[in-house]
Amino acid sequence: MNIKTILAATTSLAVLFSATAASAQSMEELIEGAKKEGMLTTIALPHDWCGYGGIIASFKEKYPFLTVNELNPDAGSADELEAVRANKGNTGPQAPDVLDVGLSFGPQAKAEGLIQPYKVSVWDEIPDAVKDADGYFYGAYYGVMAFVSNKDLVQNPPMEWEDLLKPEYAGQVALAGDPRASNQAILGVLSAGMAAGAKAGTESGAAGLQFFKELNEKGNFVPVIGKAGTLAQGTTPIMVMWDYNALSARDSLKGNPPVEVTVPTKGTLAGVYVQAISAYAPHPNAAKLWMEHIFSDEGQNGYVKGYCHTARFNKMVAEGKISDELLKALPPAEPYEKAYFPTIEEQNANKEAVVSGWDKVVGANVQ
Repeated sequence: MNIKTILAATTSLAVLFSATAASAQSMEELIEGAKKEGMLTTIALPHDWCGYGGIIASFKEKYPFLTVNELNPDAGSADELEAVRANKGNTGPQAPDVLDVGLSFGPQAKAEGLIQPYKVSVWDEIPDAVKDADGYFYGAYYGVMAFVSNKDLVQNPPMEWEDLLKPEYAGQVALAGDPRASNQAILGVLSAGMAAGAKAGTESGAAGLQFFKELNEKGNFVPVIGKAGTLAQGTTPIMVMWDYNALSARDSLKGNPPVEVTVPTKGTLAGVYVQAISAYAPHPNAAKLWMEHIFSDEGQNGYVKGYCHTARFNKMVAEGKISDELLKALPPAEPYEKAYFPTIEEQNANKEAVVSGWDKVVGANVQ
């Protein structure tokens, strides 16, 4: 994974547990503890996102004594943190055990004491650039920002961000999330800002907001959270989303309608998603088993099946642990070679600008 030093600017934060304590239990102890808990509660894991449907199914098969309770699959990263805050004293089914959030939300969750450390058995194979040194959060996968178009309604799919402003795309362009809460949408704004020449950070947030203001004023922006269903129905004929989500939507629609996925060459942006265990997890042993599963060879291949590049990708390819069939199904390597990986500091600055400025600058209530 050719990732720049993403965590270099992360502020040093107090740790609650030692690194040793974070991974002291054996797999046998975790399994015995999880058997007593009987459940794992996830949140914000749509089955068509990065292969999660298959990953969850394989987890259930591996640990049949656990019931997987899936909360709010369409939640954004901010919603996940709010779910932890709202359920600090709740050991019932509304309290999430594990989180899957955008990279910039990891340090925020750690600073607030919302997550606990745990180092998976393959810890050393996760690049330092995408993990917290103390084990509070660690990157599992990444993709690049892309456009997906319904070719029945969009004769000439957009190739670059500036194309989206063309009159031919009136009432057609949507984000795949609320830019006030969704990491995917927030980074979509960052990508638009960078395509306009802005530096990643506060500058990209401001430039991206201006782009979406113009897109909205021209009547091209649709304030609807885009999904495969809205793409097919024609509500959102063009969507901005991670490449793996766009490719999953293409596959799920099976040519009805025909779909085209394009990656812009300007503002090409990569986004890492990190995993963490809630500090208040009602089922901590099951949560640790989940982490071991998604970072195992089986779990990592599950992500690749969902068109994602994973934390252990390079090492697994070198060791022949990812089949040629899966590798051939991935998009061409060129966009990934050009992609920019914003630092946590840049993502935080961009996020603050976008979240605080969307209503004021763009004024479109995305829902």
